[in-house]
Amino acid sequence: MFYPVQYRGWTVCSPADPSRQKSRQIMSKDSQMRAAINQKLIEMGERERLKELLRAKLVECGWKDQLKAHCKDVIKEKGLEHVTVEDLVTEVTPKGRALVPDSVKKELLQRIRAFLAQHATL
Repeated sequence: MFYPVQYRGWTVCSPADPSRQKSRQIMSKDSQMRAAINQKLIEMGERERLKELLRAKLVECGWKDQLKAHCKDVIKEKGLEHVTVEDLVTEVTPKGRALVPDSVKKELLQRIRAFLAQHATL
């Protein structure tokens, strides 16, 4: 049995693999759920409130200053003429994510869960 698979804009037929098919179904449902949650957050204005909270918490804990210092270090190390914005983003993103305090992540997650509990009609 063959089933269609999207590859670089083309639909090709690939042999059916039940485990891959089940995995795709789970990923698809997960993607659909994420999209529905995101849509609900946007519709209710909660996404913007969460973004503002995140910005404030990151400034409050010094994350912004730490990341700014790291950017300056990367630019000094590579030289201003040799660094593009894309290079800087690629270099700084992993450290930026790692520097977000667990307490901030937990608070955001708790707020998202509370929002979902209040609006459980997804």
